[in-house]
Amino acid sequence: MGLTGAGKTTYSQQVLEPQGAVRLSVDEEVFERHGRYGIDYPEDGYFEREAPVIAELHQQLAELVIEGRDVVWDHGLWQRQQREAVKELVKAASGCWRLLYFPLGREELLRRLAERNEREDANALMVTPHALDDFIARFEEPQGEGEEVVEWYWC
Repeated sequence: MGLTGAGKTTYSQQVLEPQGAVRLSVDEEVFERHGRYGIDYPEDGYFEREAPVIAELHQQLAELVIEGRDVVWDHGLWQRQQREAVKELVKAASGCWRLLYFPLGREELLRRLAERNEREDANALMVTPHALDDFIARFEEPQGEGEEVVEWYWC
């Protein structure tokens, strides 16, 4: 879990997937179905497109956990309620969860997002400094949730 640009996807692609984990990405699935955020559909339409994807990927998550697979839920999980829902889903499927937290300061996030905003892939949603400030205001930092802090920076 972490804010946009904190390194969640890159870490899961470079570290966890090579170890055999299956990565379920909400953003990539929304992109696959609907195109690019703010370009192929209006920014304010993201959440209505995201909701059914989350429901479907929750089902896949449960099925993979039941099969005994390691799974990465590649999504921000900004609110504690969202984190608790995924934890309960994993526990109900007889799995063990880990909450990896990628804390990163605003200035480094802005630097990374400026680079990422130049791309056009599923993991490059356009984020302005104003939007980042809105994200930060809505973000609930984990405290006492069993989180593991990941201080991982790529070059």
